[in-house]
Amino acid sequence: MTEYGRGPGSEPWHPEDPLYGDQGWGGRQAAHGQGQYGDQQQSYQQDPYAQQYQGHQPQEPYAQHQQYGQQHQQYDQQQNHQQYGAPQHDPYAQQPGAQPQYNGGWDTGQQSAMAYGAEPQDPYAQHPGAYDTGQDHYGTPEAYPPPQPPGRREAAPGQQQSRQEPTDWGADEPQEETHPFFTGADAPAGREPRDDDDPDDDGSRSSRRDRGGDERRGGKGKKKKSRSGVACLVVSVVLVGGLGGVSYVGYTFWQKQFGAPADYTGSGTGEQVEVEIPEGAFGYDIANILRKKGVIKSSDAFVAAQNDNPKGKSLQAGVYLLKKEMSAASAISLMLDPKSQNPFVIPEGTRNATVYEMIDKRLELKKGTTADIAKTKAESLGLPDWADDNPDVKDPLEGFLYPAAYPVAKGSKPEDALKRMVTRANKEYGKVDLEASAKKLGLKTPWELVTVASLVQVEGKYKHDFDKVARVVYNRLKPGNMETVGRLEFDSTVNYIKNESTLDVGAVDDLRKIDDPYNTYKIIGLPSGPISNPGADALHSAMNPTPGPWYYFVSINEDKTVFAETNEEHERNRREYEDGKAGQ
Repeated sequence: MTEYGRGPGSEPWHPEDPLYGDQGWGGRQAAHGQGQYGDQQQSYQQDPYAQQYQGHQPQEPYAQHQQYGQQHQQYDQQQNHQQYGAPQHDPYAQQPGAQPQYNGGWDTGQQSAMAYGAEPQDPYAQHPGAYDTGQDHYGTPEAYPPPQPPGRREAAPGQQQSRQEPTDWGADEPQEETHPFFTGADAPAGREPRDDDDPDDDGSRSSRRDRGGDERRGGKGKKKKSRSGVACLVVSVVLVGGLGGVSYVGYTFWQKQFGAPADYTGSGTGEQVEVEIPEGAFGYDIANILRKKGVIKSSDAFVAAQNDNPKGKSLQAGVYLLKKEMSAASAISLMLDPKSQNPFVIPEGTRNATVYEMIDKRLELKKGTTADIAKTKAESLGLPDWADDNPDVKDPLEGFLYPAAYPVAKGSKPEDALKRMVTRANKEYGKVDLEASAKKLGLKTPWELVTVASLVQVEGKYKHDFDKVARVVYNRLKPGNMETVGRLEFDSTVNYIKNESTLDVGAVDDLRKIDDPYNTYKIIGLPSGPISNPGADALHSAMNPTPGPWYYFVSINEDKTVFAETNEEHERNRREYEDGKAGQ
């Protein structure tokens, strides 16, 4: 059996040979047609491992160790001789013109003399513990580490070698390497082992070196792989989370665009709730109010049901008594039913005193609470500049609590309701030019025009008579009036003073004795202020009275109101009315 790393006549090779570095398993061998120690290279070169030498028998390991000791003895003798002045030569230095020094096997002992004065280069001088000297020739940093089996060696740059499988003696447990070449310390910084490196591939020595270096550095490669696994897990979680978010957004968009909106079923629970819908509220405005009150589940469902209902667009402002958790369709149907509406309605011609009592009752307040607030906070409720601040005015809000339906929900404040009514009056009065109309009719201010409208509202029982009643007012206010001598003499003013509503106010002589700025039986002209809250019809008639010479009138029934120019005629009409009433 031919031993690897040997040429004809060479010394046996030892696995721990340090002399020639990491030059491959066999180093440079004496191939066919080539000298062993420096002969000129022949015309061709063959694989040194392909030569077979007949008759050459492998030596036993013990014989190799014996030869190893003899070589060390020869070397020590040479060193002793050199220490006493013999010329010293580097046994491994290349001679000019010669081939590179043989480095693939064990030295044969044939060394050239060293140049005189050169420093000795003893690679074993600092290694105590040698076989025969007691020194370790591998312990210094300058020494090469022990060679490794062929399977773990790296080919020198520019040198092409074939790998051989390790022999039987290479199966022993290898020693831990410390040289940078094997530990990977000389590898480029940041170099990561590739996953596609094949550990069995002869052409991937550098990859195995890096991988082996990572393992000898405490398993850092495994840590890198572990970190890579964690990174993959994090990326997967992020991708799954992102996919879930996109799916949720897409589903929500689809639901909003094509899906049915959320809605309750049925006509609601037994719990009632009072809902106030303000003026100018439409569609989504109403829906949002109902949703916040717990009546419906979603605004979209309400708007859809409102569009489906032919009368859905006719919902008005006001207060509604509804139930919680109603379907949108049932909520709209109930709101269209007058029974569900719970508005606070002020009839035309209602006095403020009556309105205050109604508010107290609606809000479940102590009687007189709203009247006290109106008296103390009248100036902060939004009255117009032309409102008279005459101290004789009994109530500055009279005539400004406009007759209409208002949302006065339980739990609200009285001043809020009053302010809403004054705001409505200003809005309605602003639609007409009160100042210009007052001037045209001989009145001083819009305040007086509103006062006339309040008288027409109370004295005229029927709207089709309002225009003539307004004419009677203006005729009696004329300075040259000889029938009433400038006095209005309306029973309604006496009832206002007494806070009553009766037709029998008493004898004229007794009425003239009542000393009050609102007593039209005594004073000449208009009372100090309005005596009721007139509606739009009364205001229109006050601004546009029917021309006529009437000073008196009496309403016999809904279809008949008799007007007269003189008192005599008026008395006949009144007796006729009383007789007809008595005959019924």
